[in-house]
Amino acid sequence: MISRTLYAAAALAALAYAAAAPAAVEIGRAAPDFKAQDLSGAQHSLQEYRGKLVVLEWNNPGCPFVQKHYDSGNMQNLQKEFTQKGVVWLTVNSTNPHSGDFRTPESQRSWNLEKHLASTAYLEDPNGAVGRLYGAKTTPHMFVIDRNGVLVYAGGIDDKRSTDAADIAGAKNYVVAALNSALAGQPITTASAPPYGCSVKY
Repeated sequence: MISRTLYAAAALAALAYAAAAPAAVEIGRAAPDFKAQDLSGAQHSLQEYRGKLVVLEWNNPGCPFVQKHYDSGNMQNLQKEFTQKGVVWLTVNSTNPHSGDFRTPESQRSWNLEKHLASTAYLEDPNGAVGRLYGAKTTPHMFVIDRNGVLVYAGGIDDKRSTDAADIAGAKNYVVAALNSALAGQPITTASAPPYGCSVKY
C-alpha cells in the first residue's frame, strides 16, 4: 500500500522543479521540466524523455468530459496507437486530496485497470504543482512536446465541447493532428485551441 508519505515526497519534488521554472508555458518555447511519481512510486521527469514526442493529458475520473473519452475507449485507443509509434504519453492527475474527486492510489489503479489505460505512466500531482506549472485548466487538458523539448500544442483534445461520446466520431482531434504532423516532420497547423472539460480540482 502506498502511504500519504508518497504524496508528500511527490509534492516536494514537483514544487522544487516548479519554483525554478517559468510561470507559464508558451507554444514554441521549451516545456518546463518536472518530476512526478507514478502509482507504483517510480519517479518520472520530462527531461528523461528528451528525444521523444511527449503527450501530457490531465485526468480526473470523476469528470464527465473525461468519462466521455474513456467510457468510449477513445482516449485509450489514442494512447495505444501513439505509444506504439514511440510517443511517450503521460496521464497526470492534479486532484487535491481534499476534493471529493480524489482517489487513493489503490482506487486509481483499479480504475486504470478497468478502463484499460495504455498511457506510458499515470502521474500523481496531489498538490497541483505540475498542473499549475503548465497552466492546466481542465480535464482533459492536452499538451504535446516535441523531440527537442519544445511545446508544440496546448489545449483541448478536439473541437467538440460536449460530454456526448457520439460527438467523437465527427470531431477534429487536435492532438492527433499535432502528433501526426510531428511524427512526419511537418509543421503543426493548429498549435493551440481552447481547452474544455471540468476544472482541475486544485
